[in-house]
Amino acid sequence: MNQPKTYEDCLEWIHGKLKFGIKPGLKRMTWMLEQLDNPQHKIRAVHIVGTNGKGSTVANLQRIFTGSSYRVGSFTSPFIIDFRERISIDGEMISKEELIALVEAVYSIVERLPKETGHEPATEFEIITVMMFYYFAEINPVDIVLVEAGLGGRLDSTNVFTPLLTLCPSIGLDHQAILGETHEAIAREKAGAIKPGVPFIFATDKESVRAVFKEIAHHLKAPLYEAGQQFSLSNGIYHDEVGYAIEDISVGLPGAHQISNASLAIKASLLLKETFPKVTETTIRNGLAQTKWVGRTELIAPNLMIDGAHNDESVKALCDLLASRYENKLIHILFAAIEGKPVNSMLEQLGALGQVTVTTFDYPKALPVEAYPKEWPREADYRNWLAHWEFSSSDDFYLITGSLYFISEIRAILIPHDRY
Repeated sequence: MNQPKTYEDCLEWIHGKLKFGIKPGLKRMTWMLEQLDNPQHKIRAVHIVGTNGKGSTVANLQRIFTGSSYRVGSFTSPFIIDFRERISIDGEMISKEELIALVEAVYSIVERLPKETGHEPATEFEIITVMMFYYFAEINPVDIVLVEAGLGGRLDSTNVFTPLLTLCPSIGLDHQAILGETHEAIAREKAGAIKPGVPFIFATDKESVRAVFKEIAHHLKAPLYEAGQQFSLSNGIYHDEVGYAIEDISVGLPGAHQISNASLAIKASLLLKETFPKVTETTIRNGLAQTKWVGRTELIAPNLMIDGAHNDESVKALCDLLASRYENKLIHILFAAIEGKPVNSMLEQLGALGQVTVTTFDYPKALPVEAYPKEWPREADYRNWLAHWEFSSSDDFYLITGSLYFISEIRAILIPHDRY
């Protein structure tokens, strides 16, 4: 198409690149960023990689640093309410005018890429990543940028800058066709984001993952900090290896796994305090207590929750939370996934929690209802399931979960006024 002029044209052009899929590698990114005078080297940023917990960790850090009177840029994926939330400042998505300006800046570069280099065309995620670096470096500079990796680490499109520090909230079995079949193999791909001399903060319960991180951090002389070892958060008190403590910590995001994610955010904030001295114990406490994350354990009503639990580990964390909070409720679950997910094991976990119905939604990679195991009740149109939700019931609890793309579609129906 010709160079987009309107906001709608810009979205159509960006989303049109989805057909190029996922193509790991940094040559396309490197070339495009060079055409823009390498904006990725002009920002101060934190890199967040891992399987689950990336978005929550970004949300925690954004609240802490915004509350410390810093301007905080965030790059996250996928979006839940509006495409523009992927690039935001202090939790507010960029404007439509800024998105148009970004497309104007990168359009010719993206279109020239395959013609002048022989490389394959840029993917949607690569284009958005280039736009993000340019935005925070040139159009609307900020004090710190929180960069969430898309897929992996070593060959992820975001892995083109040297961060102030790198965080990894978890390693789970997801995207195995691309990242590897074992926790160890996936950890090695994620560890490709570790940079020489740059602190690396992580959490894991797998010795194989721990061994990989120790090996690579030692080789790169990167200081290593592990949750539960060099620092911890329990019973509202943060401790670290040098005897430092912060008391009276309340974590706004629900679930035991969020305690670990919050501890990483605290450790990161303390390590960054020399560069960002306005971070205090008070801003850390307030930031964590105020953190919310749209589409993750989000209560739309007292008895209706939506959550983008899209792999085995995130489903387990969700089930643990609901089992502890709603053990006396009859739980009704609506589930939809995209292709390539471990649907059988995810459904088994959910089935032990409540009554599961599978469905599908409007997305190219959405799993059709006929592809689900036959033993699960199915509903071709999820709106029929929604029609049976009892607002006033105190005995029933309703959960909608699965792909974050599904949650985005569902949320737009449940809270239509949130569409911008």
